[in-house]
Amino acid sequence: MRLGLAGTGRIGTAHAETLKGFEDVSSLIVADVDTARARATAAKLGVEAADDIEALFGAGLDGLVVTAATDAHPGLILQAVDAGIPVFCEKPVAADIPGTLAVLDRIEGSDVPVQIGFQRRFDAGYQAARAAVAGGELGWLHTVRATTLDPAPPPAEYVAHSGGLFRDCGVHDFDIIRWVTGREVEEVYALGANRGEAFFAEAGDVDTAAATLTLDDGTLATVSLTRYNGAGYDVRFEALGSTANVVVGLDDRAPLRSAEPGFAPLPGPPYPGFMERFRPAYVAELKVFLDVAAARVPSPASARDALEAFYIAEACEVSRRERRPVKVAEVRR
Repeated sequence: MRLGLAGTGRIGTAHAETLKGFEDVSSLIVADVDTARARATAAKLGVEAADDIEALFGAGLDGLVVTAATDAHPGLILQAVDAGIPVFCEKPVAADIPGTLAVLDRIEGSDVPVQIGFQRRFDAGYQAARAAVAGGELGWLHTVRATTLDPAPPPAEYVAHSGGLFRDCGVHDFDIIRWVTGREVEEVYALGANRGEAFFAEAGDVDTAAATLTLDDGTLATVSLTRYNGAGYDVRFEALGSTANVVVGLDDRAPLRSAEPGFAPLPGPPYPGFMERFRPAYVAELKVFLDVAAARVPSPASARDALEAFYIAEACEVSRRERRPVKVAEVRR
């Protein structure tokens, strides 16, 4: 299989290193708007480099992995689909809902598969939680708790173009709540705070947020987000049922310390970031993409899934700004 990769930043380089190690990948060609960076990445990994994106599309690809900047996602997805090339794209599909809908309008009638990068769906813990819920092991769910707590904020220039904490960060929690529970979110109430760097408020964003979600069967979910979790990268998920519960992310590296006497701290060290915490999941989702590209399985994370998570993020942002409950139906278009 001959694969292309567009975007050789941090996650693009990591994905390229993973892809080149798969037996099914006979060759890998990378490209970037920064040609020098693409060539440096190719030389480092021992893969090919295309002079530009057009050259990449002309390289006889069997699949394309998109890890470029968000504003390039719509064009690259559409160009790939129009060329009949299966495409994997890191979230989001586009920077906003109108852009996402424009892409969906073009691709939903096509038989060219598109897979969006929601790597938590491929994490063993989340998969076990989903199986427990679906199998009735927990009884009926009454509460779901999800957290994404970053140890340190990203650069100011990233925050200014990120779309905000709910769209950039919380969207993973919103997607995984839908995926694990099999339910849709009907209403949200969200709050945000700024106690860190001024550039969050200057960008109209917040550095910490909390949201309560009401699912369509009455289950309540809470989502906690921050850019300032000094103890380390902490992503957890709890599904609490009428007969049992399950927790994702509670391992030896969870950055938690008990205040109860007699309990030793977890051995650690904590995960420094998402790349380390979800490394096996990233590998698993790319391996599945090879099956998607070869038409052996359908896309496990569609552009429609990305839109649904985006709707929840949008509702949370409206709720935060207007300080009121917001039904997800209000932001649907």
